Amino acid sequence: MRKKLIHRIFSRTAVVALLILLQVAILTFAIWKLSNYFVYVYALFETLSIIVVVWLVGHKDNPSYKLAWTIPILLFPVFGGLFYLFFGGKKTTVSFRKRMEKAFVKWAPYLVQDDKIMQELTGYDRSIANQARYLAACSTYPLHKNTTTRYLSPGEAKFEALCQELEKAEHYIFMEYFIIGEGVMWGRVLDILRRKAAQGVDVRVMYDDVGCSYTLPPGYHITLRKMGIKCMVFNPFRPVMSVMLNNRDHRKIAVIDGHTGFTGGVNLADEYINEYERFGRWKDAAIMLKGEAVRNLTIMFLQVWNFMTGIEEDYGKYMPHTHHPEPFESDGFVLPYGDSPLDDENVGECAYLNIIGRAKDYIYINTPYLIINNELVTALSLAAKSGVDVRIVTPYVADKWFVHMVTQAYYQQLVEAGVKIYEFTPGFIHSKTFVADDEVGVVGTINLDYRSLYLHFECAVWLYRTRSVMEIKEDFLQTLPLCRQISLEDCLNVGLFKRILRGVLRAFAPLM
Repeated sequence: MRKKLIHRIFSRTAVVALLILLQVAILTFAIWKLSNYFVYVYALFETLSIIVVVWLVGHKDNPSYKLAWTIPILLFPVFGGLFYLFFGGKKTTVSFRKRMEKAFVKWAPYLVQDDKIMQELTGYDRSIANQARYLAACSTYPLHKNTTTRYLSPGEAKFEALCQELEKAEHYIFMEYFIIGEGVMWGRVLDILRRKAAQGVDVRVMYDDVGCSYTLPPGYHITLRKMGIKCMVFNPFRPVMSVMLNNRDHRKIAVIDGHTGFTGGVNLADEYINEYERFGRWKDAAIMLKGEAVRNLTIMFLQVWNFMTGIEEDYGKYMPHTHHPEPFESDGFVLPYGDSPLDDENVGECAYLNIIGRAKDYIYINTPYLIINNELVTALSLAAKSGVDVRIVTPYVADKWFVHMVTQAYYQQLVEAGVKIYEFTPGFIHSKTFVADDEVGVVGTINLDYRSLYLHFECAVWLYRTRSVMEIKEDFLQTLPLCRQISLEDCLNVGLFKRILRGVLRAFAPLM
């Protein structure tokens, strides 16, 4: 424990964070000194804060996010407006956005929706087709058939399936993960990747710098390159005050030869397969796709890869049938989609709202965090009040005490509306799954919190009438006996101090 603490204190992340805090302190001190000696400087910064608040009120943004920033700006008018300009923006910088959009546009010819598939879905259910139509239009990734799906839970199941498929790779392997951690899981995967690279397979790995700040040593991408593995680090964590610090690559994608793909909540680190106990028993979920829908995951990876490398490629050679000329089996309708902070469309949130709003019989949800805005609270409450069986499973063991406290701050309002909330008593549930009415399901990386819904690059798979939909439901029902249901009495039986702390944390939840 002591060694781990020392490692964290002197880690690159801690040093970078300290340097950023030092910049904040210097900036604060400079403003304070200037405002003391020069009245017009004080007036200037106070005016800036007023302008920022007025802009926030009129801006098309989530009301909770506006309120969370308005309070500190009004409390500290000299500093608040300036700090918002440095840290408050939810979007990427203009240059970053333009470069990324340019890389994305080049893939447009490979993202054309087959109208026959959409028409066929409309014939089943127009309301369901509208959900798919929204995702295809606003995420830009099309709906597919000719794909089989397999739900994988817990993380150990994903790990075994992933290793089996990696061993079959003959042409290329693409892996994009928020967290990679040295240990048993990554060691086995890395051994396969190293062997495949030596055999001439095009192996590419991409990881988020912040996500891996405590799990990989500095310069690890160079280590992988020396093994013959192409590697890129997403949005390197630098000691500079910047809005870019907010935008992380939270995706978990693996693609093998264009016809087999994985996504879900499982990162490549040992706690995800319970190789060691971090927050009690870890329960997670992933999904494996085989077929034409893998195209969407391949393009998601290559869009970001090509943006970071600036390399022009023959995109056609990465399509599903390039290395699998035989027809694929079909298992319902499948739509892998991405969400990013590049646009003003909250695709992940709207996908969830669509499922909640259109459910007829039940909605079962797994989420590690329940930190939601008024729209989601209203949608869940309305569904429950309308007779839909709404059940949500969250962790019993917290990974971050303050985040868990905010999650619990939403319980009372939802329970009073008829939503059934359960906590997974063996430990931490990291799954991000929705299933409704034995027809629709979602498995992905998108948490029910502000960072996933608004700030991060994310992905998920929307499913209709696939075998995996019923697998998600069955897994959820098998999990319930391991949970304790939260009663209204539990919500009310909370001390005054904790109730106040929850209220304060909930007010600032969008900034966490």
